[in-house]
Formats: sequence, C-alpha cells, structure tokens
Amino acid sequence: MGNKDTNRTVYNDQKSIGVFDSGIGGLTVANAINKVLPKEHLIYFGDTAHLPYGDKSVDAIRYYALRISKFLLEQDCKMIVIACNSASAVASDMLLEFFKGKVLFANVIDPLVQYTIEKGYQNVGVIATKATIGSNVYREKLKTKDQKLKVNQLATPLLAPMIEEGFFNNNISQEVIKKYLSDDSMQGLDSLLLACTHYPLIRSEIELYYKEKVQILDSCDVLAYQVKEMLSKENLLSAKLSKSHKYYVSDFTQSFEDTAKLFNGSEIELEVKNIW
Repeated sequence: MGNKDTNRTVYNDQKSIGVFDSGIGGLTVANAINKVLPKEHLIYFGDTAHLPYGDKSVDAIRYYALRISKFLLEQDCKMIVIACNSASAVASDMLLEFFKGKVLFANVIDPLVQYTIEKGYQNVGVIATKATIGSNVYREKLKTKDQKLKVNQLATPLLAPMIEEGFFNNNISQEVIKKYLSDDSMQGLDSLLLACTHYPLIRSEIELYYKEKVQILDSCDVLAYQVKEMLSKENLLSAKLSKSHKYYVSDFTQSFEDTAKLFNGSEIELEVKNIW
C-alpha cells in the first residue's frame, strides 16, 4: 500500500502524483483524486500501446508497470497510483520492493477490499479482467478479512476494450453488460465490486440492470481518500497547484482522446511518449 523511508530528500510535497493505467480507465481515478486533492499536480500515463492489460501475461504486465513507474519517478513523482486492477493484482508487491524508499505507492485493490469489509456486505460479486480474476486477489483478500464472506467472481474481458472504443450508454454496451450479469454467479448479490477502473464509466448501466437492488462499488473515491491520508501522514500534501496536469499515452488513439474529452468534460492535451 505505502512505503516509508527516513531519507526525506526523496519525498517533497511539491512533487507530483503519478497515475497509470492501460488506457482511459485510470482517468476515473485521476479525476477522483483531483476532486479530493485539488492542489496536487497529477501526471497521468495511459499505456494505450499495450491495452488491455487483462489479456496479457503476468510477466508482461509486470514489465509494463515497472517501466511506467520508472518513467513517473523520472518525472519527479512523490507517489505513484496503480490505477489498474490487473497491474495492482500482479505487480503491486514487486513495485513496492523494487522502489522501496524512493516513492510512495497506492493501488486500487486494497482500499476497495477494506471498504467492502467495513460496510458488512456478505454476498459479494466481483467483475474484472481475466488477469485480475485469474490472480484471485479479491477473493483471497476479502476472505482473509472475513472467512464467512461469499465471493463470486466473473471475468468480463469485453468491457474494457468496449469502453476504450467509446461504446457505453448505448444499445451495444447494454447487451454486453446484460450478457455478463445474467450469469448465474452474478445473481443474489448484495454488492458488486467493479474491479476495473474502466467500469465506473458504465456504472449507471450496471445499476440499471440490477434496478438498484445491488450496491455497486468501485475504488475511485475510497482510493482518493486513501491517497490523501497517506500524503497527510508523510506531511506531503501540496500547498498549491503550480502547474497544469500532464497526460501521456504510449500510443495515440483517436478513441482515447474522444472518450477522455467526454469523460473529463473538457479538452485533454495528450502527449505521446514512447518509453519502451
């Protein structure tokens, strides 16, 4: 979750917060952090050259996460937020060990798990990419905290690329969502965890499917408050926003720019950065 070092020259409150994901999904996290911490400077990296991470091997995801983290550290980041469930599931521990004492880390999984436990849900569904479901990280972490908890998981590999291409809030997305959520494992739930940062963009459609009888949870807001808590604990909260946020992608796609504009409500200036 976070790491602490006595070398205070490494951590500086005016440094940036780095946020990365395979594509557009992490913008949901960056947006939440910006609302909770409006004085913090954000540097976003969307690895559009390799999306979606959910279908990649563990070794490939770890390599991408390591290289992006090195890039963000070079951009003078005091904290790196792994705004991708697939990368959080298979690369978080590796990144913590590799960059120990150099930068703070937060991931999208632990805050959502803790929030779910605190709310006392008993029949939890999890939808995510193949990589996240294959790691079994949500079930293991939830069951470690509450052995009686019932956890049903379902890989939903079409959702992230569908969202990346701008197909949400339409007939296509509604049919795909219905196909997945009609699975037997997704019935009788009291809560559903959106274990991919792309999925908040279709949250309203998922709520509509369940007719608001199932509590839909995502990591964005709870992670944003955890980021604030971690920075406050280290006395690293910025006093003022001194420059504009930066948005990098590893490969330009028109769909990313168009969807980012729709989601963010304003123009985002993308800079293509080949870090490979």
